Amino acid sequence: MTAVVRSHWVNGEVLANHQWTNRLFSLRIKAPLLPFKAGQFVRLQLPIEQAGKSVLVAKPYSLLNAPDDTEVAEVFYNTVPGGALSQALASLRAGDALEVSQPASGFFVLDEVPAAQYLWMMATGTGLGPYLSILKTAQVWKRFEKVILVHGVPLRSELVYADLIQTFSAQHPLQFQFISCVSRDTNPDGLVGRMTTHLASGALEQKAGISINSLTTQVMLCGNHNMLNDMKKMLEERSLQRHLRHKPGHITTEQYF
Repeated sequence: MTAVVRSHWVNGEVLANHQWTNRLFSLRIKAPLLPFKAGQFVRLQLPIEQAGKSVLVAKPYSLLNAPDDTEVAEVFYNTVPGGALSQALASLRAGDALEVSQPASGFFVLDEVPAAQYLWMMATGTGLGPYLSILKTAQVWKRFEKVILVHGVPLRSELVYADLIQTFSAQHPLQFQFISCVSRDTNPDGLVGRMTTHLASGALEQKAGISINSLTTQVMLCGNHNMLNDMKKMLEERSLQRHLRHKPGHITTEQYF
């Protein structure tokens, strides 16, 4: 029988709260992290005033840091209109305190992805986060011949972490490819439109120079539920199936609301 690991809270100190755009932020937190797997998430917790009372509010966020970096937690998040916690997180400054859940949780990790020749990592918005942690590990480069990261955003200014992504390209020029999809802006270096549209038209595979099929491909999907639902439907039409522990398949998902 597998032992149940109960989570607890540790104190964290904000080191930096970088603002990329009016709604996108990256928070770096000094906290004693337990060992974790790339792709897992923690919960961040803050006391927030609601109806005249201080209420503890928590929400899960994927870790961007590599598993061997256990002193600083980094998360990529967006503010939501009326979102009490996201607005509170955006107001944090260096030296402020918050709580971080331990250990990290989640199954959106490479150990849950079956073997294949090609790995497609597809994300919308802040769904990019867990992939950046995974790409910092040696495991992904040892397991797959090609790794294609696809990031879909509304505006070109939201194509963040460009320097880090360029580092992956420089370190693994024959293995790694990044494709951006911008739906409401120009995009000189990538595709204009939604990634679902470009999968349907064949433009996504043409850009990568690699086809998506059940014989060679594993797909990881991370982002909003509309993207996940549309992508799963289109991939299933190509005979790719959702991966389950008791029934191996080709599609591993993580939903961001």
